[in-house]
Amino acid sequence: MMPARLSSPLQTLRDRYDIVVVGSGYGGAVAACRLARAGRTVCVLERGREIRPGEYPNDTLSMAGEIQIDLSIKRFGSETALFDLRVYDDINVAIGCALGGTSLINAGIALRPDPRLLQDGRWPRALREEAALVKYFDLAENVLKPTHYPERRARPLKFDALEHAARSLNLPFERAPILVNFDELPNGRNAFDIPQAACVDCGDCVSGCNYGAKNTLLMNYLPHARRHGAEFFTGARVSRVMNEGDGWRVSFNAVGEENGRFPDGEGAVRAAAVVLAAGALGSTEILLRSRAAGLSISAAIGRHFSGNGDMIGLVYNAEGAMNSVGYGAHAPAGRMPVGPTSTGMIDFRRGRDVGEGMVLVDGTIPGAFGHWLPATLGALASAIGTNTEPRLAERIAAHARAVQSNLLGPHTGSIHNTLLCLVVAQDEAAGRIELDGHRVTVRWPGAGDEARLARASEAIRSIAEVLGGTFIPNPSWHPWLGRRPITGHPLGGCAMADDARDGVVNDRGQVFSGESGTAVHRGLYVMDGAVIPRSVGVNPLLTIAAVAERCCDLAINTLT
Repeated sequence: MMPARLSSPLQTLRDRYDIVVVGSGYGGAVAACRLARAGRTVCVLERGREIRPGEYPNDTLSMAGEIQIDLSIKRFGSETALFDLRVYDDINVAIGCALGGTSLINAGIALRPDPRLLQDGRWPRALREEAALVKYFDLAENVLKPTHYPERRARPLKFDALEHAARSLNLPFERAPILVNFDELPNGRNAFDIPQAACVDCGDCVSGCNYGAKNTLLMNYLPHARRHGAEFFTGARVSRVMNEGDGWRVSFNAVGEENGRFPDGEGAVRAAAVVLAAGALGSTEILLRSRAAGLSISAAIGRHFSGNGDMIGLVYNAEGAMNSVGYGAHAPAGRMPVGPTSTGMIDFRRGRDVGEGMVLVDGTIPGAFGHWLPATLGALASAIGTNTEPRLAERIAAHARAVQSNLLGPHTGSIHNTLLCLVVAQDEAAGRIELDGHRVTVRWPGAGDEARLARASEAIRSIAEVLGGTFIPNPSWHPWLGRRPITGHPLGGCAMADDARDGVVNDRGQVFSGESGTAVHRGLYVMDGAVIPRSVGVNPLLTIAAVAERCCDLAINTLT
């Protein structure tokens, strides 16, 4: 059974609410849920569409329609497509665009950061206290319900391979905590009374779970907020927020609006309070545009952008099968289990200096990309082959040609023996988000030159050596292609700090009202990855949710 739709037609938007939440990812979902439960009238504005299980792309054609690419010269694809890729001069960013945000297309890895990272001086003093976030991590985990791939299930080949590599390298290995349901639930409904099935091991978590097994925000925070009266509206791209009398005016552009209420595509809604939760890029862009329109905020806006030390790489054509390509439109029943996107984890944080910590997990390529793989690997051969690596390029091209010519597909041959590895490390959070005419951009010269990214890449190479495969690094990180890293975990831009000289919001998420001091705008908050002032060394979803839980807890009694 498919869950009921949460969103309402934009034409039914009221003129005023107690609180407008902009965005519906981990920060916005927490805010909508907690503030609606507190009895406030809550409106959530989301740029993307509502996409439910059974509606996610599962083949080449449907995937092509769900990709938008923002280049400096032109935007390609629908601006409500699920996969939003931003290509900048120094770094690339991939985010989700839909109700539920990136929770729909991430691997769902829910890790707490190393406690030592929270002692960093870039955090506000209040959050450097040892127990400042503990109960809020507990709250978020109680809702999101992370678990591990069950011992009772057949072990995926990629899990066994990663464990073997870890043991061979004498590295700590464990099952990764992931947001996936593996149990048949009473009456087929979860704790939030939402229809939810058990994982079928199809491997397609990051193209959207069509079986309703993944604990996305559509399964918990968002429907809980709806049950308490929150109203959700999709297709609304917020441009700015401005003071107006005793509250705020939130201006937006209706994306694909055809109901006649917004004939020029522009609309507005008023509220006593606003929570910006459109992500590191979105929330920062809204405040930059608001500042350009006259809103007084900190000059630190846009600073401390981080890619969270993300690195990807392939162990290509290893000595054994990996089965790490999802099944896409092909039913997984009766087939060898791929498992969720990630199942196992090598934790490089243990016994290391806090600045060198990172985690490495197995990854899975969605089945919707499966038929692209031979051609893609052939292209990689020319992209990464240099005078010093001719055999690497030759080997990749040969295997790609073999797969293409024999029409074997991604579940046999060299691609069947390929493992995707995902690393989250750390970086210096030295990027800056700026407005560049019609678009927002990230400027970070040398973003790909950090030693910690090189160490992350070498960690994947060491796995490849043990498994007898060829190491293929992230191609965009190659010197010939500008050495640009790609991140799916953008952080910063509206960083938390103790005063406006160093950040944009305080430890409660309240926006500073000037360029110095601690005065804040009444009723204006940021609660998402934009407020995180540094990389966190793990997938950040749990940290974002916990910080938002704390902000809401402290805000409820002050919001009118």
